[in-house]
Amino acid sequence: MEAKTCNESRVVRTSRIFPNDVNNHNTMFGGKLMSDVDMVASISAVRHCRRECVTASTDSVDFLSPITQQDSVCFESFVTWTGTSSMEVFVKIIAENLITGNRKIAATAFLTFVALDENGKPTKVPGIIPETVEEKKLHETGKERAENRKIHRKNSKELASYFTTNKPWE
Repeated sequence: MEAKTCNESRVVRTSRIFPNDVNNHNTMFGGKLMSDVDMVASISAVRHCRRECVTASTDSVDFLSPITQQDSVCFESFVTWTGTSSMEVFVKIIAENLITGNRKIAATAFLTFVALDENGKPTKVPGIIPETVEEKKLHETGKERAENRKIHRKNSKELASYFTTNKPWE
């Protein structure tokens, strides 16, 4: 299986912010942003392996600067690191004030996707070839994030063993 460049999985989507996209602070609703992040990241994952993929985890979403109705919001996503059947996808969210042209990094996110074969089982994915400074930095730090995800997942499963499925009112 031949490795692919980050650019082969790149997705760029730009939208305006409308009144139904904002919260009570008149900034972009976090849940709307997270939905958009998952959407573009899922396209990057499928583009990378050309197979059906599922979101295994949203590893982090860091809200760095508010997005307002005066802004457009640009989502840029691409695969940064791969395991055997999993892919890390990075999403950079840039807000641009449409009047002044000022741009800022509004948020960043890392998600993990797993590629599936025809039977819905995890299957191998191509490696990744970073080319730009940004891609190289994300790729070289990807293995550490993957190891941290494994630890986090183990801890989450352990904690979940204490939870019940009982109805709260019973």
